[in-house]
Amino acid sequence: MRDKRVLLMMEIAIFGALGFVLDFVAFKMPQGGSVSLVMIPIVLMAFRRGVLAGVLTGLLVGLLQIVTGLISVTPLSFGFVVLQVILDYLVAYAVVGLAGATRGTYLDGYRNGRTGKMVTAIVAGVLFASFLRYVVHVITGVLFFGMFAEGNVLIYSIVYNATYMIPVFLLAAAVCSALFAAAPKLVDSKA
Repeated sequence: MRDKRVLLMMEIAIFGALGFVLDFVAFKMPQGGSVSLVMIPIVLMAFRRGVLAGVLTGLLVGLLQIVTGLISVTPLSFGFVVLQVILDYLVAYAVVGLAGATRGTYLDGYRNGRTGKMVTAIVAGVLFASFLRYVVHVITGVLFFGMFAEGNVLIYSIVYNATYMIPVFLLAAAVCSALFAAAPKLVDSKA
């Protein structure tokens, strides 16, 4: 039992570090946000070990970004900055781990040799996770980045965050679908 927990913690640490590194290969947006591969290791852990492992991996990615100072914050008071950092980095990456909600469907497709069902589960999980991350970023956009808006702050945040979250979803869904369908043993934690 103890060995399994240690192995799980090691996997979370490795995939969290991989997500952090993959975020360097990115197209950065002017007021924050980027199109990168950061979600892929988080989604992989969510499908490999379940939602909790995915959420912990996402938290670790966000925490690594915070402690290394690779974050984009608003010029507001300290209390507001702390809340913005918690939402934009810890919560936003943690919700990516919820992609594992479709893990059961993926595993059923894997066991029955139905690649289409596997890909559908992957895309649905990544879409769900991307949407939740997008919602968190829209909220922080409204609360903390309204100074950049010309006109309605909510519409500005919705549009601005969509400009990078839609490509992030498409990229993560495509890479995860190809990767998990071609090498399903990556997701099989018993392999």
